[in-house]
Amino acid sequence: MLTGKKHFTYNKMNMSLSIGTIAPWVLRILAALIMLQTLYFKFSGSEESVYIFSQLRMEPWGRIGTGILELIASILILYPKTTFLGSVLAIVLMIGAIGAHLTKLGFVVKNDGGQLFIYALLVLVSSIILAVIYRNDGVTFIKKII
Repeated sequence: MLTGKKHFTYNKMNMSLSIGTIAPWVLRILAALIMLQTLYFKFSGSEESVYIFSQLRMEPWGRIGTGILELIASILILYPKTTFLGSVLAIVLMIGAIGAHLTKLGFVVKNDGGQLFIYALLVLVSSIILAVIYRNDGVTFIKKII
């Protein structure tokens, strides 16, 4: 026992940081950041975005519409109660993007070294994993609307 001195107790918060709690947030942030960072290029009408959607014969409505859907998917992914819905939307969007790369655009677009294709794959894989992790939220959502 300490006498004559102040006794300080350090009370740690009981926070459980495990792969099960960290991984979903890493996947959420990765998918959302990739989609959000492309919005500037889509909404500003950058040369590369206009080129891509012109090749797909979807300029400008496809570029703007895709940007809006990616913004919605990012917001839904980041909000825990709607992560499942956002990940499903992102899966659909990334299947479209990857399909466009495989059929019309190629892996490399305007000398990007395949960066856009790799980003689409990263968002797709992250979103699939998130959809699996949050599948019970999807089941609950479907039960509510039926």
